[in-house]
Amino acid sequence: MKTLNGQVAVPASARAGSWTLWFVFLMLIFLAVIPCSLGTPTPSLAARPTAFDTARPEAPTQRLSDKGAAELQTILNVVKLAALPSERLTAFANQAAGLYALLDHSLLWIRSGSPTAQAREVLERLQHAEEKGLDPVAYDGHICDFRFAHLELSAHPSEGDLIRFDVGLTLATMQYLSDLHLGRVNPKSPPFVVEVRGETLDLPSFIKEELANARDPRATIESVEPQFLGYRRTLSALHTYRDIQQRDGGALLPSSPRPVEPGMPYPGSPRLRSLLRLLGDLPDAGNLASPNYDNELAAAVERFQERHGLEPTGLLDPPTLRELNTPIARRVLQLELTLERWRWLPSPFKQPPIVVNVPEFRLHIIDERHHIVSSMNVVVGRAYRHETPLFESEIRSVLFRPPWNVPLEIQRNELVPLVEVNPSYLAENSYDVVDARANRIEEPTPTQETLAALRNGQLFLRQRPGEENSLGLVKFELPNPYDVYLHGTPAQELFSKSRRDFSHGCVRVEDPVALAVWLLRENPGWNEERVKASMHGCETLRVALARPVPIWIVYGTAVVLEDGRVRFFNDVYGQDAALDQKLTHIRTEPSAVE
Repeated sequence: MKTLNGQVAVPASARAGSWTLWFVFLMLIFLAVIPCSLGTPTPSLAARPTAFDTARPEAPTQRLSDKGAAELQTILNVVKLAALPSERLTAFANQAAGLYALLDHSLLWIRSGSPTAQAREVLERLQHAEEKGLDPVAYDGHICDFRFAHLELSAHPSEGDLIRFDVGLTLATMQYLSDLHLGRVNPKSPPFVVEVRGETLDLPSFIKEELANARDPRATIESVEPQFLGYRRTLSALHTYRDIQQRDGGALLPSSPRPVEPGMPYPGSPRLRSLLRLLGDLPDAGNLASPNYDNELAAAVERFQERHGLEPTGLLDPPTLRELNTPIARRVLQLELTLERWRWLPSPFKQPPIVVNVPEFRLHIIDERHHIVSSMNVVVGRAYRHETPLFESEIRSVLFRPPWNVPLEIQRNELVPLVEVNPSYLAENSYDVVDARANRIEEPTPTQETLAALRNGQLFLRQRPGEENSLGLVKFELPNPYDVYLHGTPAQELFSKSRRDFSHGCVRVEDPVALAVWLLRENPGWNEERVKASMHGCETLRVALARPVPIWIVYGTAVVLEDGRVRFFNDVYGQDAALDQKLTHIRTEPSAVE
């Protein structure tokens, strides 16, 4: 299992039977703490002062006695043993041990027998981890707060109390920073196998050098988050939808035997008005008691449909009612899962990338300031059989008038059966039969021997360049292990459909001319006129880009536009369901902090 700064895919078998071991070891840690304040009310951390007095000199480091140093080592050993069932938590435990070794018998978050102002602010962030789409329970905020209260209520906290609080907060902070920076799940682990990964963070050094003495711990923590504008917009949308969730009653809209058109009565109109007003699709709720589905309501439904990947017809049909009746909690989850995926991406990028978002069926061109400068529809791989892989690469060249070397699977399973039915199929569709050296096999119609050789991969099919070529007139080449690329297509009618997963895995682009012009903008002389001339010329032409352009093929079912509108899409490949299941396993896994 590959470890990236504590990011490890943990198989379910590694977690099985771990609860008893956790209980035994964790009780060793808590026995000394629990009796101290069981009957004492715990003050809210939010009521405690967190402001920083920059004029006050920093207190000296909390040094440990020889007995305290021995107790610290014992606690760290127990934590490492307790973390053994989880490779991910073991990584944090080992890094914590290395950090305390650097401190030379000192504590990190304690000065003069009391928690530092930095400790207070960090603990505040842990307890409000939901603001970042994370689970506060995962960082043991309540237990740390309990220890914090005990330290404050006790006139003379023991050295052991100080040590346990310090170690607990350090472990929680490591896990929180890692989750903010890289995400909780390793995207390269099954079932995701996403070949995109951000840079790791040296947790011990960052905490010791940057955070423990930071003048503004909150800003220091936020510096490890993705710096994309889209990430920040998604965070804002998460807060908005959590608020909507609190305000919405969740009542379901009634079904209709046929699509509801403007002017028709609809008994769910009052509920529909209220919901669309709450979601921001209806500027004015109007007469909430009106039973009519009027033009204003239909216009709001159109806006809702557009935001949810539906045809914006304004008709209240079954697909639209299904999306309207989707619980707001589901939308909150989609935003949380999208935040997790934002953390998988390398940030900051070295050069503006092209981004293909599979569930959205859209390609976006990003500029140096992280703004979207252009977008277009795309067709992606079919669900279940030909899913487009998710990876990071770079477009290096544009191939005008490309031939299509048919993949063996398509050749064997799709084209050979068509030839068996219609022996003229290859000639009618500009296909050549070629050998392993790309030499053309001259035959008026394929023989049975030729068809057998095509099935077993001794011979191959290649479609000649032209208007009817399956790749269209442009191919955008990018190295990857999946033999996937972007290209045009003669089947332009597919781009008008709301769901566009029709390919064998490659990405078909709606406007190859615009994409080629943008990619070749640094190549002298390559304007739109020249691009079109090359597409409709007589020769195949490969043009290397002056500078390769990064491309990310990603998966996000929630997208927040620059104007703040939130768009939601279907989980076409089941990736959201798989990620939620993976995170559920992590949430039920005991924390190394305890």
